Amino acid sequence: MARRNNKRQIFENIEVIDAGAKGKTVAKAPDGRVIFLPNAVPGDVVDVQTFKKRKAYFEGKAIKFHKLSEKRTDAKCEHFGVCGGCKWQDMDYRFQLEYKQKEVTNNLVRLGHLELPEVTPILGSTEQYFYRNKMEFSFSDSRWLTIEEVQSDEDLGDRNALGFHIPGMWDKILDINKCWLQADPSNAIRNEVKAFAVSNGLEFFNTRHQTGFLRTLMIRTATTGDLMVLIQFFKEDKEKRELLLNHLADTFPEISSLQYVINGKANDTIYDQDVICHKGNDHIFEEMEGLRFKINAKSFYQTNSAQAYELYKITRNFAELNGDELVYDLYTGTGTIAQFIAKQAKHVIGVEAVPDAIKAAKENAQLNRIENVDFFVGDMKTVFNTQFITEHGHPDVIITDPPRDGMHKDVVNQILNIAPKKIVYVSCNSATQARDLALMKADYQITKTQAVDMFPQTHHVENVVLLEKR
Repeated sequence: MARRNNKRQIFENIEVIDAGAKGKTVAKAPDGRVIFLPNAVPGDVVDVQTFKKRKAYFEGKAIKFHKLSEKRTDAKCEHFGVCGGCKWQDMDYRFQLEYKQKEVTNNLVRLGHLELPEVTPILGSTEQYFYRNKMEFSFSDSRWLTIEEVQSDEDLGDRNALGFHIPGMWDKILDINKCWLQADPSNAIRNEVKAFAVSNGLEFFNTRHQTGFLRTLMIRTATTGDLMVLIQFFKEDKEKRELLLNHLADTFPEISSLQYVINGKANDTIYDQDVICHKGNDHIFEEMEGLRFKINAKSFYQTNSAQAYELYKITRNFAELNGDELVYDLYTGTGTIAQFIAKQAKHVIGVEAVPDAIKAAKENAQLNRIENVDFFVGDMKTVFNTQFITEHGHPDVIITDPPRDGMHKDVVNQILNIAPKKIVYVSCNSATQARDLALMKADYQITKTQAVDMFPQTHHVENVVLLEKR
């Protein structure tokens, strides 16, 4: 049944039937159109109010629950439903894995029109909470208010916040009490920073007016026990800056890298900023199978260290190296995969567009005393050309781990021209992976595929595919 309400439709007693893209779930309107919902679980029976109408679908929100799904579980986080970071925290982890596997398979089959071998079940994460090794929090002098607070006549008191952006609202920050994504002392550090800043009158940032002192807080942890904390200030105030940083160093002596940035530009990205070490080292170390990876404030490293190890093992197993192969590692980043497989290969060539990443890759290779790897910087679609192959050799195996947008079509064409025996394609977006694989299916067949859950409580999933020459 459907009825109108202020030009927005309300559908009653609608069953939620599936999980879709971007963490939303799927229902169907009486006219057959799909409804995407941000706040329901497959199996729920709900009343839906739509707020967006398109030719083929609606976007809406469940406003009344008639029946709760058996796939539900209680969300652990007090901020669930507002924060937006863990959209599936109210879905039992078994079913999270089921829907992630389904998404990967559907993308490869329906979008890519690909023939798949027997699919290896998705590899779940041992830790479903406190698995992230990097978190970034934002300061705000005007925290997000609940409807009850907005309507209240009482004094709201402290309006400062240190937490996450409200989804879709660039200037609204939700104040976080406890986050379930990063292990202690992450929560303790964040809460202490806020309490000390408030008690000492340190100004929190105002995004709209570009005013204030405290801008962002980044915390990085490692399986080695190393701990990095970086505070970004909007302007320099030596007395206040040292007051906060010295308090952090005294309160948390386990911090091995305490750093800061002075950033007065319009956005808070630090990649074009000078990072200054206040105390300890300007880096931390991560470790994997005896390899040590030096990570600085700007370094990319997989945010789930334990699952990264599993992902790399799958990648290495798919490649089935015997020690005689020349391997190209495209989009190598800081060279973690290249170094992880180096013992099993004759030589590994890593290519990456970010100069700082290649610099880190070379430093880590030297640190690990790996001599059979070389790293090169450049835009993949231009540097990875015939001349490059002539100079560095024809690869037996190509490993590619591109960003979410997938590979440029020129890179795909070059891979097809090179025609290696095997391609191992690691992807964080199975939709763009499917698109790229469709361009290769005339020359290559998929012989193995394995999804890996790197991000429990979210819809994100990695997938590894092995292609072999027909």
